[in-house]
Amino acid sequence: MSELKKAIDQISKDRGIDRDLLVDTLEEAVRSAVHRKYGDTMDIEVTFNEELGEIEVYQFKVVADEVHDEVSEINLEEAREHDPNVQIDDEMGFKLAIEDLGRIAAQSAKQVIIQRMRDAEQEIIFEEFKDRKGEIVSGIIQRRDRTGWIINLGRTEALLGKDEQIPRERYKRGDRVQAYIIDVLKESRGPQVLVSRSHPDYMVELFKREVPEVADGTVKIMGVSRDPGLRAKVAVYSRERDVDPVGACVGIRGSRIQNVVQELRGERIDIVVWSPDIARYAQHALSPAVISRIAVYDEDEALEVIVPDDQLTLAIGRKGQNVKLASRLLGWKIDIFTESRYAELNASRKGLDQIASVAEVNVEAFVAAGLDTTEAVVNATDEELLEVDGITEERIAEIRAGINMLGLNGSEEDGDVVESDEEE
Repeated sequence: MSELKKAIDQISKDRGIDRDLLVDTLEEAVRSAVHRKYGDTMDIEVTFNEELGEIEVYQFKVVADEVHDEVSEINLEEAREHDPNVQIDDEMGFKLAIEDLGRIAAQSAKQVIIQRMRDAEQEIIFEEFKDRKGEIVSGIIQRRDRTGWIINLGRTEALLGKDEQIPRERYKRGDRVQAYIIDVLKESRGPQVLVSRSHPDYMVELFKREVPEVADGTVKIMGVSRDPGLRAKVAVYSRERDVDPVGACVGIRGSRIQNVVQELRGERIDIVVWSPDIARYAQHALSPAVISRIAVYDEDEALEVIVPDDQLTLAIGRKGQNVKLASRLLGWKIDIFTESRYAELNASRKGLDQIASVAEVNVEAFVAAGLDTTEAVVNATDEELLEVDGITEERIAEIRAGINMLGLNGSEEDGDVVESDEEE
């Protein structure tokens, strides 16, 4: 076996590059080198002879009565030295010695071969990682640049961008780290693998790895909302009645969930039961707070959650974290009220409805003008009332009369008491 053939077989095996692709690349490199030395007008054919294990180059010339271009033509007399039966306009092939290409041409061929091999290897890497989107990979922290950390994955590198890191996580060169592949881009310098440690789906994949019931689909993760590094909520649902989805994810003495928590640097995880009933789902999502009742507004995808006065802090959470994560998990807006505050608002809204009825104007028109409570309307100036869509100067008098008639003007009732004291 020739040295060239051995080299091709070895490179194909070591780099995982298709052998035919390597041969094509080699032929193209030699073809490029020939054209570089003799010009593009030379008609050549380059092939790899498998039996001999070498590249063969044939130059073709047209037999001519008078030669105008020595590169592409040969005169009849010279041609008949090679073939006595040749005629004018016949085409003849001559084997070209590759050794005659010269040092510069050989170097050019080498560069083309190296570049083509690099391109082929990068294409293979791209195809491999393109199909691994959504997987967890492990690598070594290599260096830091302005966009994030570069992770060595072995055959290629990955970028853990600043926005994809867990806040307050610190790395140093040589640290081993796991991350979730979110995208693979084809770029001129090679495939760019983008990874994340803050993505919600990273947590999903971690649970698949730790919880067999999640991996086989018995327990389904219906949603994840994260405040990376601090707290997360995971909604789960069991396809089988006798399988507890929360218990499966937590594990005996918390063994399963603890592995996930450790990987995420202590991120606290709440496992909640998913429900098709949005009110029940919200009740679970706002755990550990106790919920009194929930008002559902389907059109606006909004919820009004009423809690006992002593549960407000727990429901909202530190810096609003609990309600924020619950809202993100449900995909609905959540407003939380204490029972006492909700009672006050209801009384105020009832009065606002009565005023709107008197003025023959929709309640939303008052709210849009910034007058969203009875007190706001009672204390509004005429100019402010005129800002309400549908209110005219004539109707302002009707509104004032209606407020007095309905007994909504508390200040005037106090004034009556003062007058009766003066008469005494």
